Amino acid sequence: MRYVAQALSLLLSLGAVTGFTSSASAEGVEPKATPSNGSSMVKDLVRRGRRARDQGRWTEAHAAYKAAFEATVPASGTELERAEIAGELGLCELALRKYRDAAEHLAWSLEQREALPPAQQRRFGEGLRKARPFVATLILAVDPPDAEVFVDGKAIGRTARTYKLFFEPGQHMVRAGAPGREEVLHSFRAVAAAEHEISMQLPHAAVSRAKDQAPAAPKPASASPPARAQAPGPPADPWASWPGTLRIAGIGLTAATGSLGVVFMVRASTADGDLDERNRTLDAAGVSQGVCREPPKPAVCSELTRLRRARDLFAGLGTAMVVTSGVVGAATLASFFTDFSFLRAEPMGARLALTPAVTPAQAGLVAYGAW
Repeated sequence: MRYVAQALSLLLSLGAVTGFTSSASAEGVEPKATPSNGSSMVKDLVRRGRRARDQGRWTEAHAAYKAAFEATVPASGTELERAEIAGELGLCELALRKYRDAAEHLAWSLEQREALPPAQQRRFGEGLRKARPFVATLILAVDPPDAEVFVDGKAIGRTARTYKLFFEPGQHMVRAGAPGREEVLHSFRAVAAAEHEISMQLPHAAVSRAKDQAPAAPKPASASPPARAQAPGPPADPWASWPGTLRIAGIGLTAATGSLGVVFMVRASTADGDLDERNRTLDAAGVSQGVCREPPKPAVCSELTRLRRARDLFAGLGTAMVVTSGVVGAATLASFFTDFSFLRAEPMGARLALTPAVTPAQAGLVAYGAW
């Protein structure tokens, strides 16, 4: 019984200790990560990222460097450490073709170039030059500088007077707002490898202006003078545009027929070359060309006949097309030196007028004016 009582006493003591510990944790006394533990975690992530980068495993390296960059905050990480991690993260994103993220991280890293060694400055600068042809750069100026800026509905997370932002090509929306100011929206189309500039000045809200200023007396509305009716202009001249249309058509027809003529001439030359080659083959075999004039004709004669017909057909078509091209071209060229004003229904420059005249015996046009 004595040992049982001692065991019960020991259990009650342990329960009391456990209850005290639980109540202490319930009150918010929780262990927190020390800066040394956070620094060792960041260094471990950087080592894993560097090892994966050296082995060409860019996805794994990107995940490690991104976790390390998010784990470092300005209060716990040095400026050099954050700049190096941001630059390495940007190079991983460049290898994975995430050009906008790569440009942002590389540009942010190079803003702290004084803390970077020269070798890393060159590496990160070369990476930024490779990413820029695939993204658009926006130089955004905001007044007041404490305005909150949203890009495509997402807050930038920092305030400044001037921002340097990168965008994927396409349509984007920039919005800025501040207390006591009217919200300003700006939509623009980002073009790859181009630099855009936007200035956004937020005016004071209308409510604050109304409090500062006394209400002005309403002005009587004045009736605007009625719009003066304008006399209808002369009807459009149907003859004004047809010479130009015919000239354009003539130029196109000249080029088309000339091109077809050249093609047909080339085909005729090719067929003629094939025919000569067949004739030389017959001569080499000891067969005279006159054997195709008398029956029975050998089988090769049909092939020679087909080649002659093809040559003559293409030559005739080519010649016709070239001649047509020359005629149409000459007519088109002559139209530029011809005055078609005599076909106008209205007198040209009050010098010439045409009036139809009809009599029981004849019908015609009477021309009068000055020549």
